[in-house]
Amino acid sequence: MHRMYFRGGQVLFLLAKFTILAFLIITPFRFFVLQPFIVSGASMAPTLNPHEYLVIDRISYRFEEPERGDIAIFRYPLDPAFFFIKRIVGLPGERIRMDEGTLYVTGADGIEKVLSEPYRIDDTGKDETLSLTLSDDEYFVLGDNRHESSDSRTWGPLPKRFIIGRAITRLYPFDAVQLFPGMYRYNE
Repeated sequence: MHRMYFRGGQVLFLLAKFTILAFLIITPFRFFVLQPFIVSGASMAPTLNPHEYLVIDRISYRFEEPERGDIAIFRYPLDPAFFFIKRIVGLPGERIRMDEGTLYVTGADGIEKVLSEPYRIDDTGKDETLSLTLSDDEYFVLGDNRHESSDSRTWGPLPKRFIIGRAITRLYPFDAVQLFPGMYRYNE
């Protein structure tokens, strides 16, 4: 039986080599592919609640466009040091109209559709009205809990350059683990 013995210097060298290698692999993955995100605030309740732990996909939107219903994480356009999380409801080039809390979307085909929002829990905004047309690089984002949300109704359309990624996994709380938490696909 052959035994292998390591001297103190060899162990430290192997440990340092492993640490550097792990750092070189994990760091780019963490900053460019997947990123942790903790929900703060109640703007997306009950879909996403405060202190829930999400994993953000930072790479998909480099190859495909965000879709209506995606839960997007982005830098707040008025202060990019802050991150927000909202639902994408309006796509580039569309006309968005809100009348007494009902959301209407007019696409490139000129057909206006009522946007069903079954994920909303409240009746706030019944007196809200607005109308705007998105440019070719803008999205309209809203919180599911409109009463608690600062969103496109307040600060306007979201330029695409501020979008970081989308929520792909909820890891905590453990009883609510889910892939693509809160994603909703509209019948279009």
